[in-house]
Amino acid sequence: MNHAAHNKLVSFIWSIADDCLRDVYVRGKYRDVILPMVVLRRLDTLLEPSKEAVLAEVKFQKEEMELADLVGAELQKASGYVFYNTSKWTLRKLHDTATNNQQILVGNVEEYLNGFSDNVKEIIEKFKLKAQVQHMASKDVLLDVLEKFVSPYINLTPSDREDPDGRKLPALTNLGMGYVFEELIRKFNEDNNEEAGEHFTPREVIELMTHLIFDPVKSDLSTSMTIYDPACGSGGMLTEAQNFIKDPEGAIRAKADVYLYGKEINDETYAICKSDMMIKGNDPKNIRVGSTLSTDEFMGTRFDYMLSNPPYGKSWASDVKYIKEGKQIIDPRFQVKLKDYWGEEKDEDAIPRSSDGQLLFLMEMVSKMKEAKNGAKGSRIASVHNGSSLFTGDAGGGESNIRRFIIENDMLEAIIQLPNNMFYNTGITTYIWLLSNNKEERRKGKVHLIDASLMFKKLRKNLGEKNCEFTPEHIKDITHAYLHMSKKERGAEEGGIAAQVFNNEDFGYYKVNIERPDRRKAQFSAERIETLRFDKGLKEPMQWAYEQWGKALYSGSTLKDNQKAILAWCEEQEINLNAKNRAKLLKLATWQKHEGLIETATSLMKAIGTAEYRDFNQFKALVDEQLKAQKIKLGASEKNAILNAVSWYDETAEKVIKKKIKLTGDKLRDLLKHLGCEKGDLVDFGYTPTETTGEYLIYEPNTDLRDAESVPLADTIHNYFLAEVKPHVDEAWVNLDSVKLGYEISFNKYFYRHKPLRTVEQVAKDILSLEQQSEGLIAEILEVGASDVTGADNG
Repeated sequence: MNHAAHNKLVSFIWSIADDCLRDVYVRGKYRDVILPMVVLRRLDTLLEPSKEAVLAEVKFQKEEMELADLVGAELQKASGYVFYNTSKWTLRKLHDTATNNQQILVGNVEEYLNGFSDNVKEIIEKFKLKAQVQHMASKDVLLDVLEKFVSPYINLTPSDREDPDGRKLPALTNLGMGYVFEELIRKFNEDNNEEAGEHFTPREVIELMTHLIFDPVKSDLSTSMTIYDPACGSGGMLTEAQNFIKDPEGAIRAKADVYLYGKEINDETYAICKSDMMIKGNDPKNIRVGSTLSTDEFMGTRFDYMLSNPPYGKSWASDVKYIKEGKQIIDPRFQVKLKDYWGEEKDEDAIPRSSDGQLLFLMEMVSKMKEAKNGAKGSRIASVHNGSSLFTGDAGGGESNIRRFIIENDMLEAIIQLPNNMFYNTGITTYIWLLSNNKEERRKGKVHLIDASLMFKKLRKNLGEKNCEFTPEHIKDITHAYLHMSKKERGAEEGGIAAQVFNNEDFGYYKVNIERPDRRKAQFSAERIETLRFDKGLKEPMQWAYEQWGKALYSGSTLKDNQKAILAWCEEQEINLNAKNRAKLLKLATWQKHEGLIETATSLMKAIGTAEYRDFNQFKALVDEQLKAQKIKLGASEKNAILNAVSWYDETAEKVIKKKIKLTGDKLRDLLKHLGCEKGDLVDFGYTPTETTGEYLIYEPNTDLRDAESVPLADTIHNYFLAEVKPHVDEAWVNLDSVKLGYEISFNKYFYRHKPLRTVEQVAKDILSLEQQSEGLIAEILEVGASDVTGADNG
């Protein structure tokens, strides 16, 4: 079907809503009727030629074979498809024999719908079509809708027809039917101000993805292959991939058996996809409905090729309970094995933040890759993502772990940046990730980045957010750059490709904490001690309650009697307390604990005095001495609470010593091996030698002064520290035990083009050209005459 015929057909179907449903449905609900009716009519046209054969088979099984349950396989043979209808009705017959009796019409339509095979009945159920039939009948428009869909002026059949005026109506191929589905979905969503591209990836983007997936291996395709999309929508990527392989004109491998698999969470879109699979002769059982993330529908199944445009920026909070319990990952798809800095392999989380699940779909596909060993070809993946998949998440976090797992296992072949406003539902920058677990030799250990963001053709009219598209030449150029691993700087011309090839390690880095010693002064005072009255995390509500009821709160009954008032105040102040903190706030023991801290601190102040100490180590020793003398037993957290309340950071104070240790013999050798340094370098790792042989000081780090450095994998942490940190902060040290490995990819950094500032002359010329439009205002401000301006302009 040509473009004009396609547009005419879509416009006709689109008009049915306004002609028949205007006063029956609100505009946003037109799709609830039109989409299932398009599917139903298409199935109906395919079954019309074999109707008599199917009815004959039904009669044979019931009368001759006396079967209580019909044999579906034989009915499929009779229909020529994987679906059938055993009723006497077709949509045309329902229309032609209809009377004004709506009850009879509804009964006939329901008999027709009940005659379908189970796989079509599921589609009808997902569309809730029977309810729509009842509603249309109650509003007396059911027959009108039937009349429109069996109109001789539209052709939803796979054969050429003529309309009553003798004009040719081209056949609607299965591929053309897929285009009609997609276009209607897009138009309905766009008309309702919904996510216009939620189920629709532009065809030229899919075409590019299929080239990128199949062109490198087109000379070595199997005679049987499987293709999977974990967020298949209405099936566009699956059917386009199949067409790419089997299209006689393309003739990549026309005789190959291609098996399509997919999963879709939206019932309506799933119904469209499943019907499309049936229409095109694919096995509809391979299309499943539900959340891909919560249920591993194809557990144990591996696929040759996978293409997807998963939802991005979309929460997966509803799936969390199926993936993790507490902090433990319970779905093996989202847990990976990674080595730490010292080479020890550990199980690590491979889950992103719950607000964006797109990388989970990528991990789902990675988990479905075939192994590439013993001559097996492995698997290839193409997946669309926004920019957050490239760089969101810190070292050791889920997003970074996913990138790290993919890159360290040498699966990432290339990433292609697409133009903005390429998709219908978003104008943000998008990228195609290409993965393979069986790279060509020249690609091993390498990642190819291609910036095609300036390659596009502007549309005359926007389609949702989409205002540009790829031409066939663009697709050819991008594919060529990928196939040849091109390295290309973008020149002065706009619209060209830029491409670079990187080593896998170029994207990795060590995240390490750089510590500085705590320096504290200390002094007891009544004001500082008073801060111990309230828990730091509950300071506001405790302070308010204390202002209301004072020390009466410590008796118990006052606190109990005013619990509701305290919680009501918290609610008014929009202080959200979790269950643990709420219980802690209302617990008498909490209040008594803090009163006890004040009493202990006051007792210590009486013994030690209120002098200021610039050596916290000395002050702490005096506190320990008095606690022992007064036989006061405090837990570590309680003692620290008192010390923190009466001390503060001061850069002129002495360093706070955490502990002294002895390092000799095996203990020293083990530490040097662990740190990967010489004895003289120990101070760079937080071990400061004293005058006593083998004795080292470890200082207390100040968390407020802590800094995190990202060190490229190509460098060593110690070398980086010596070059970039120590010259500026001599007393800093490396906390090597904090090291985490991370990976991120920055297109902006790799493809940034510096644009020099304009010259003064260029700026002046622009200002003076504006002067002509401002009627002398600029000249007046600058206190120059018009002749000066003119002369400067001419110059």
